[in-house]
Amino acid sequence: MTPNSLTDTATATPAIEGFAAQLVQQIRAQDTHGSWDRKTDMELLDPFIVDKQARRALPIIDDPDPDTLWRLELFYSGLCLAIERQTGVMVSPMMKMSHEGFGRMVLIAGRLVVVNKSLRDVHRFGFDSIAKLNDEAGKFIASATEIMAKFPEVANY
Repeated sequence: MTPNSLTDTATATPAIEGFAAQLVQQIRAQDTHGSWDRKTDMELLDPFIVDKQARRALPIIDDPDPDTLWRLELFYSGLCLAIERQTGVMVSPMMKMSHEGFGRMVLIAGRLVVVNKSLRDVHRFGFDSIAKLNDEAGKFIASATEIMAKFPEVANY
């Protein structure tokens, strides 16, 4: 299997599609030493999947660990890249987070805030499924591109 393939032929895992495929590319781009070359795309996305049962097992209040914060940053960086690909305008993420897992994430295009997300309980960050991950990302991307179309002079500033 090649590092960027989207199908694991050894286990016949279906191809990862949509935003999840872009997220896999983001994760693999972070692997400068080839440590994850043998991991399937699903294995790389597995930490992003926190179903209801797994979420119930987590404490209600807890500090986010560095891996969770890294996944959060990867998700929003992936959104920036997806928005850039659709609009041709560079989008940058900015996150302010307390040690308790409360904060804010904004994605900025030019001088325009295209995503403004209040974050809480970050230690429980994840999605019920790959489909939910793709759906949530799609909502962010659609909203951001709509705002950029409405205020192109600010986004292109």
